Order: sequence, then structure tokens, then C-alpha cells
Amino acid sequence: MWLGGRLWLPVLGQVCSNLRRLTFARTFGGRRRPMEGTLSTEAEAASGLRAPAQQNGDAGGDARGELPTGRPEPAGPGVEPALGDAKQTSGSGEQAPTAAPGPSKRKKRRGTPGERVVPPPKKRRAGVSFGDEHFAETSYYFEGGLRKVRPYYFDFRTYCKGRWVGHSLLHVFSTEFRAQPLAYYEAAVRAGRLHLNEEPVQDLSIVLKDNDFLRNTVHRHEPPVTAEPVRLLAENEDLVVVDKPSSIPVHPCGRFRHNTVIFILGKEHQLKELHPLHRLDRLTSGVLMFAKTAAVSERIHEQVRDRQLEKEYVCRVEGEFPAEEVTCKEPILVVSYKVGVCRVDSRGKPCETVFQRLSYNGHSSVVQCRPLTGRTHQIRVHLQFLGHPILNDPIYNSVAWGPSRGRGGHIPKTDEELLRDLVAEHQAKQSLDVLDLCEGDLPTALTNSTAPSEDCLEELAASAQKMDATVEAAPQDLDTVPLAPGKVAETNIANQETDPLCAECRLVRQDPLPQDLVMFLHALRYKGPGFEYFSPMPAWAQDDWQED
Repeated sequence: MWLGGRLWLPVLGQVCSNLRRLTFARTFGGRRRPMEGTLSTEAEAASGLRAPAQQNGDAGGDARGELPTGRPEPAGPGVEPALGDAKQTSGSGEQAPTAAPGPSKRKKRRGTPGERVVPPPKKRRAGVSFGDEHFAETSYYFEGGLRKVRPYYFDFRTYCKGRWVGHSLLHVFSTEFRAQPLAYYEAAVRAGRLHLNEEPVQDLSIVLKDNDFLRNTVHRHEPPVTAEPVRLLAENEDLVVVDKPSSIPVHPCGRFRHNTVIFILGKEHQLKELHPLHRLDRLTSGVLMFAKTAAVSERIHEQVRDRQLEKEYVCRVEGEFPAEEVTCKEPILVVSYKVGVCRVDSRGKPCETVFQRLSYNGHSSVVQCRPLTGRTHQIRVHLQFLGHPILNDPIYNSVAWGPSRGRGGHIPKTDEELLRDLVAEHQAKQSLDVLDLCEGDLPTALTNSTAPSEDCLEELAASAQKMDATVEAAPQDLDTVPLAPGKVAETNIANQETDPLCAECRLVRQDPLPQDLVMFLHALRYKGPGFEYFSPMPAWAQDDWQED
């Protein structure tokens, strides 16, 4: 009997286990479907289908998610439908009940009636992606040794900055975009040139929300550059190597777009989708390398990080440079990213440049430069520190640095005073483009430098009005400018080169002389594992060169 009881024990245990499992299933069975919905939602997120988390008015991130093409956009937390999507019962004004969300659906958040809806942001394509549609925006013409761009209409596009959220467009334009008076922006609204989330702006008092997308159509003028061609030094399946003339930026920046190496190569040599492999200042000439693919770009950038790339420059400097080799290891600090000014400072980043004099003509020296690091303006700043600035360097051989012009790091003024004096000097010469600035950039430039005082900002803003080439303020009768809303498209088709709202069209600027666009700094040679490229020695570096 005792043995029989032992044989029954496993059977009784199995029966009890089955009963407990059945009871648990009945008790918690109703919770399985919501859980399935949660898991489905998490699966969507894992597969990249979740809508951006940051939406209307949410503080914080700058989400840039995009859904795969051909699929409807799933609604996520914070996504508001169009106001017309809310179904209402006739006459009652009450919202009709909606079906409970299914296992793989999320509940949409309904917007308050009358609330402005902001669509989710779209992901922008990373990398350089200029094509025929961009190159066709305008054309070049050549005059007086200069390459010029015909004025054209252009859309500036941006998502709402975090600091703009909760402020009106009127406030943003009056505080951050001061290149034009408010009357201009009011006229632009009437002309249909300002868009918010691709809808024409009707009133500048509209308050901005997170993820708002702004588009501003402007009449764009670009500064002239030298007419010297961009010559191809080498091309294969991986690389394009060119001899860059002085004065031409590598890629679009500031006021330059078509007058850049990237656009010139695309428009005149049909070379597209290029990746710059290193930097050259706008005023520096010489060897410039581009990769044709992202893979080649990454491979060579890795060589740069591993210090496998050798660079050799040549320049002409003030005075008699020492005959022996000179190594400068002074750290360099960026004074202002916006204005593009650096100086030697113990708080700066470590740098090293090796110099060797090549010749001396009794007034100036030709010097070979081998930068072993790649800091901004490294060669120019180190030469200034050594007391031999580049002969015609518009920044580091300027009187704004004081009597010694920065020799030995001696600068008898604050950074704010230095920036103020540099900007004032180039305003007087109508050469703010040397600093990659225009008049409207001045307050922003100083704000982005080293927190200058309000007095300094006011002084520089006032000096911007004293330029020799006087800009007429936006006409006082902008209210009567004959542009009906939405008619800008018809206007620019007829004539792109003049625009009734454009202050630049009424400005008469004196063209620079071609020789004024040349700085005596040239990238002579670039060498790496398996490649080496040279450009010809410039005329100003020849032994028989004479100063004007």
C-alpha cells in the first residue's frame, strides 16, 4: 500500500500543476493582447519605423527621423493629425468615439481645435550631394579678371532652433537676422517668400514650435573670385586632385555657393558627389584632393589621423627669415569661429610646424612650411608669432594686432578689442569677405566669439553703417512694393538678376583687383601611402619676383 502511494504521488503532482496553469491563464488572459501590442510597438521601434519622439513644443532633442518610402507614417507619441481629421457628430460638437487601438496600433494624440500642427521632421541626406539641379541655379560670367555669378533666387531652409521655440517670427527676425529691416520681412510675407512648414506665412506674429520648418526665398548675390581656372592635376577611379586658385572656397559657405571649387568642378568638369579630403583656406592656393566615394574618403582620413600624410607649403613672408631650420610648437587657440581668427595661447591645442627658408630678396623671404598637425590657420599664426607674417596676409599681418603685429604672442588688447578692430579695418576697405562676413553677420559674429560687452556690439553695429559704398536702407515705401502674394515665381522667371526687395541690387560695390585676391601661401605637395601630388610653384615664389 505504501509502495502504491508512492506511485500515485507523481500523478497527483501533475494534476495540481495543470490546475494552477489553467487558473493563471483565466486570470491573466485578458492582459495578453495589450502586451502583444506593446511588443509590436517595440518591434516597430527596433526596425526604425517609430516616429520621432520630439514634436510640437517638446523641449530637448532635434530629432531627424524619416520613414521608408512607400509606407504610411505611423503615429507615435506627440504626433498630431490634421485638424480636419477629428470626426464630430453632427450638431453636437462632441467628438465621436473611436475604436480601441488594435494589437499593433498606437493611439494618436488629438490636437486641440485651432492648434497649429507641426509635421514630423524629415531626415536630410548626409554628405556632399550637389547635382545638376543645384548647378543650374545660375551661371558664371567673366569680367576684369574676375569670375562672377549672376544673381539668383535661393531658398534658405532651416528647422526651428531650440532658442526660437515659443518666440514669434517677428522676434527671431528682429534679434537674429538683422541684415534686413523688419519692413523687408513684412514685404517678403506679402510677396509669399516666407514659408512655415511649406505654407505661406501670413503674419510674423506666429509663434514657433519645435520642429517647425522655415523656408525663406531670397535674392542671392555672391562675391567675385579670381578668374583663374581650377586645373586638374590628376584623376583616377578613387581621387580627383586639383590646383586650387586663391580666393575660391572649397565648398559652399557664407555668401559663397557657385563660386566654390565644388560647384566649379560640377558645372565645368561634370565632377559630382566629391568628398574633400583636407582643408585649404579660401585665400590659400595649391593642391586640393577629393575622394570620389565615401569609402575612399574614410580610408585617407584614417591615414591623416595616423599621421601618414605629408604636407608641404610655400609662402612669402615679411623680412629676412632665419637661414637655419625653425620649428614652432606654440599652441593655437581659436578666438572666434565666426570671424575665423586664431592666436597663440597656452590654452590652445598643441601644434607643430617646421620652417626652412628657400630664398631672400632683400625685403621678403620665401619659406618652405611643413605642418605636422592640422590646426586652423596654423602656418599663418606660427609665422605671425615668429615675427615674419605672410607678406599680404589680410588678417595676421594687420595693424589691428598692435605695433608688433602679434610677434611673440604680444597682443596689447583684449580678444573683443581685436575682433572689433579687425572688422572695422575690413569694413573701411569694403573687404569683409576676407573674414567671410557680410554686414548682417556682425552682431552674430561677435556674440559667437568670446562674449563681448554690449558696448562693443553697439559700436560694431554702428560702424557697419559707415561703409564707403552706401547701401540704401530697404526702401521706406516697401509697403507699396508691387509684388502680389505668391507672385515671386513669375517675377524671377522673367528676370533673376534684379529684385524689387533686394537691398544688394541697389548697392554699388567696387570690384577687387585680381591681385588683391591672392595671398602668398600655396599648398605645394601632398604625399601619402601610394600617392604623391605636386602643383607648380607660384609666380610670387620665384627668385626673380619683384614686389610692386
